[in-house]
Amino acid sequence: MPLLAPVGRSFLYFLNTCGNLALFTAVAVSHCVRPPIYARLVLNQMVQIGYYSLPVVGMTAVFTGMVLALQSYTGFARFQAESALAAVVVLSITRELGPVLAGLMVAGRIGAAMAAEIGTMRVTEQIDALTTLSTNPMKYLVVPRLIAGLTMLPLLVLVADVVGVFGGFIVAVYRLDFNPAIYIGNSWDILEPIDVVSGLIKAAVFGFLISLMGCYHGYYSRGGAEGVGNATTNAVVSASILILMSNYLLTGLLFTE
Repeated sequence: MPLLAPVGRSFLYFLNTCGNLALFTAVAVSHCVRPPIYARLVLNQMVQIGYYSLPVVGMTAVFTGMVLALQSYTGFARFQAESALAAVVVLSITRELGPVLAGLMVAGRIGAAMAAEIGTMRVTEQIDALTTLSTNPMKYLVVPRLIAGLTMLPLLVLVADVVGVFGGFIVAVYRLDFNPAIYIGNSWDILEPIDVVSGLIKAAVFGFLISLMGCYHGYYSRGGAEGVGNATTNAVVSASILILMSNYLLTGLLFTE
C-alpha cells in the first residue's frame, strides 16, 4: 500500500484537475455567448495576440519553408523525384507545419503572458477586487482572451502559410535552380481548398486551447511569485502538449477516408 499511495494521489489529482478544467471551460464558453462582451478588451487582446506575434510567426514559417525545401530536395534527389518538391513543401506547410509551429510559438509567447498577468492579479487580490466591484472576472479577463485567440490564430496561420511557401520558393529557385513558373504551377496544381481550410480549423482550435490554458493556470495560481512562475510554466507546457495531441486527432478527422 505505501508503494501504491503516491500513484493513487497522482491519479486523484489528475482527475481533480480535469474536472476543474472542464468546469472552467464550460463557464468560460457560456460567458462567450452571453452579453455583455467587452469589445475594447477583445480588440486589445486581438492586437496583443495577432499583431505582436507576426514577427516571430513569420520568421519561424519562412525558415521552416527554407529548411523543408532543402531537406526534401536532398531526399528526393536519391530517387530522381525532384519534381515533387513543390507539392511536399506546400502541403506540409498548409496542413501541418504552419498551424503547429505557429501554435507553439504563440503558446510560448501569449500563453505565458496570459498566465503571468492573470496569476499576478490573483495573488495580489485584484480578481477579488473585480468581484467586489460587481465585475465578473470571467467576462473581464477570460472571455476577451478566448475570443481573441480563437479568431486571431487562423489569421496568423494564413500569414505563416504564405510566408512558409515563399521561403521554400526562394530556396528552390535561387539555391536549387528550379524554374519559377514551373514551381508555382506545381504548387497551385497540387493545392486544394481542404488543405488550407484544415490548417485554419486547426489554428482556431489551437488558439482556443492556448488562451484557455493561459487563463486557467493564471486564474487558479496560488503561492505568490513562485505560484505565478509555476502557472506560467504549466500554461506553456500544457498548451504545447494539447496542441500536439489535438493536431493528431484533427488530422485523423479531416483526412481519414
